[in-house]
Amino acid sequence: MKAILLAGGKGTRLRPLTLHTPKPIVPIFDRPFLRYQIDLLRQVPEIDEVVLSLNYQPRRIEEVFGDGSDLGIHLRYVVEPTPLGTGGAIRFAAGDRLGEPIVVFNGDVLTAVDLPAVIRLHRERQAKATIVLTPVENPSAYGLVETDAHGNILAFLEKPSADQIRCDTINAGIYVLEPDTLERVPRDTAYSIERSYFPSLIHDRATFVAHIDRGYWIDIGTPEKYRQAHRDIMDGRLTAPPFASTPGAAIVSPEARIEEGATITGPCFIDAAATIKRGARIGPYSVIGRHSTIAEEAAVDGCILWPNTWVESEARLVDTLAGRNCHFGRNVDITGGLFGDKSVVTDYSQT
Repeated sequence: MKAILLAGGKGTRLRPLTLHTPKPIVPIFDRPFLRYQIDLLRQVPEIDEVVLSLNYQPRRIEEVFGDGSDLGIHLRYVVEPTPLGTGGAIRFAAGDRLGEPIVVFNGDVLTAVDLPAVIRLHRERQAKATIVLTPVENPSAYGLVETDAHGNILAFLEKPSADQIRCDTINAGIYVLEPDTLERVPRDTAYSIERSYFPSLIHDRATFVAHIDRGYWIDIGTPEKYRQAHRDIMDGRLTAPPFASTPGAAIVSPEARIEEGATITGPCFIDAAATIKRGARIGPYSVIGRHSTIAEEAAVDGCILWPNTWVESEARLVDTLAGRNCHFGRNVDITGGLFGDKSVVTDYSQT
């Protein structure tokens, strides 16, 4: 069986963090984001190949994952010659020689879905396509997917008005597709799986079913959701590394240097080769990247700082996201900042 990860997006909602780091390898703690999806796919022994469908900075992604041998799974890369939309990208990545259903993941999704159960449902119902749905608290902000009592897909409702809301389930970006159905996707053409392929299945009354998953699901594509994903893992709402066995803890790499007099309050994460100097304070929900330094009497609270970031003495950072190789000067006072790679905030700057 083959899986396709749609990882070609430019990550525009996460800019400036994604200007030099494609979204699939944006770090979640010390792991590239796509690693979490790959680990999910490894739950299905039948999946013997994962195809990464890429478009934006593909070489950077391949450099991180290689052929997948270190992860225990075979990875293959395809790069769209031009943007083909979700449907066109799936057909292009799938190729021509397919005999088994194809598992498809949207490259924005962090989830704990029971993938083997999704595949079982697909086979039990002899479906042409199976889609994972997840419930949301505010249905009006999303495109809803309506089902009948037997889990058959009835309709897709884009940004429904209040009187149209009859369900709370949205497309979770995870599908199982029969290969023969991809023939309805035109080759080398921009084509949407959501707006064209799925409606065509409904129109033709094909067996198109839903697996409703009420477990953890989040789209990490905005700074707010990216930060929330870290907090959810720290709190144990999603059981995942590095907090899988110790939610709520202060996880400090044995290769980090914590000077006497530094204060560390969990949950937080301090990566290898980071230095926390005397009198510095690391507050809850902070992530300190590899080779970063928090100087004397500086305070970092609820921040995610990527590797090689330096925070000078007596600086104060709250709820701030910073890319690689950033520098925050002495006595800066920043709340809620978003900084791309190599940003420099000079001494005594404040927001």
